Amino acid sequence: MSQPVGTLRPQVTGDLYAEVQTFYAQQMRRVDALDIEGFAATFTEDGEVVHAGGQRQSGQAEMIAGMRANLPRYQDIAVRHWFGHLLIESDPADEDTLRVSYYTLVTQTDREGKVAFQPTFTVDDVLVRRDGRLLTRSRVIHRDSPVAPAAS
Repeated sequence: MSQPVGTLRPQVTGDLYAEVQTFYAQQMRRVDALDIEGFAATFTEDGEVVHAGGQRQSGQAEMIAGMRANLPRYQDIAVRHWFGHLLIESDPADEDTLRVSYYTLVTQTDREGKVAFQPTFTVDDVLVRRDGRLLTRSRVIHRDSPVAPAAS
């Protein structure tokens, strides 16, 4: 499914943009280090992830169980998640809620240093501020696909 290009949104402050970037850097370093509990702790207790294939994980316990079940596929590889082109939008109704859309690329490096690129995705997150820190309340992952050419 192709994702539409978003329209220009009101800009957030540089400090908020840096805070969101730092949040994702810390979150992804946890998942890349296979720190499952630490990664799940970056979500609200009732946080939800909808994967590109339609699978849904609700709550930290379900996320942890799903990640543990997938651990064997990460044996002998180093995984890195690369995020870019963040669009951050404050929720006008709730100053503690942010909507963030970004592109992600995942690389896998084996013991010989061979790098494999995984398909690219567009991700839509809802971040919330709880006790002064950001947490992910929801994440929807869309696998990128070619855009159909415009009809002439």
